[in-house]
Amino acid sequence: MEKAYKLLAKQEKISNKKAKDLIDRGLVYFLDRKVKIARAEMPEDTYFRVETIDKVNIIYQDEHVLAINKPALLDSYELAEAIEEEETELIHRLDRDTSGVILLARSADFLEDAIKAFKQRKVKKRYIAWIEGVFFEEMTIDAPIATHKQGGKAFSEINEKRGKPAITIVRPLEIQGKKSKVEIEILTGRTHQIRVHLSSIGHPIVGDERYGSVTRSKRILLHAKAISLLGYAFEAKEPKDIRQYK
Repeated sequence: MEKAYKLLAKQEKISNKKAKDLIDRGLVYFLDRKVKIARAEMPEDTYFRVETIDKVNIIYQDEHVLAINKPALLDSYELAEAIEEEETELIHRLDRDTSGVILLARSADFLEDAIKAFKQRKVKKRYIAWIEGVFFEEMTIDAPIATHKQGGKAFSEINEKRGKPAITIVRPLEIQGKKSKVEIEILTGRTHQIRVHLSSIGHPIVGDERYGSVTRSKRILLHAKAISLLGYAFEAKEPKDIRQYK
């Protein structure tokens, strides 16, 4: 028996640090199951499958802003390095599993104005997701959300006493078997807001085991489709796993 990251390092001929990072990112699989613990003891003849991250695509750029279609499984803070853009600042973030449009500021003035727009709720954001169950009627979810740390990671929940206001509008798009494709508009920006709200109505996002999904997936099937602010409007092409649920 040997630790998973050491076995992976030997298999891929990479450093132990790089192997551990791949596992922590959720890119390593064994028998179609994600390897979640880098230090897990596994048989020495274990063979891993390593997923690759899609290419980072630039949607639009000018002297003020850079709009990017972020692939899933890439951290937001790694975007500048991925496109070799050092003189930029993240305006907002997406979860690692979430793909879609994300904005970076190229000037201090634009960054300041964008932050104000977010605080004043003058930013419109639209998402696409595949969810568990059959969803066929538009719904507005108005439920306060509180966030705390659980196992070293952020975990959010609906909490009437301690939660902050959170509003999510969900619209049906398509139904395939016992899964539904929906469009989501958020009027607030709480941590894991979409994931918590959809879970609260019995329709967690496919692959979101943390919030109740019973379906295994390479990632949480959530895509940031569009965003508009300060006179700009950007839209990110849907990746294959969002365009059509297998």
